[in-house]
Amino acid sequence: MSNPLYDNIKRDPRYAQLVRERVRFATTLALLVIGVFFAFVLLVAFVPGVIAQRLSEGSNLTVGVALGFAQFVFFCALTWVYVRRANSDFDPRNAQIVQDALRKS
Repeated sequence: MSNPLYDNIKRDPRYAQLVRERVRFATTLALLVIGVFFAFVLLVAFVPGVIAQRLSEGSNLTVGVALGFAQFVFFCALTWVYVRRANSDFDPRNAQIVQDALRKS
């Protein structure tokens, strides 16, 4: 059974464009996360001496700890970027598409 509201939304070319843009944006961010994560893992696996270096003389903080922390900061920043784009671009466009579909049904 089909709902006329959903049919109107699916037929709207703006909806298809929105889905494409959202998937492309999310995929780009996901690939960045995966790339940074695996770069860190490869660094640990193949260049452990770099990871084990102390940041300063007598410090217990190593390059590995600093890079691990930087990853979390980077991932939080990417989450903020996605939420900001969703709130300012994707959500208003989605709401307009739904409103237009409600008027048609």
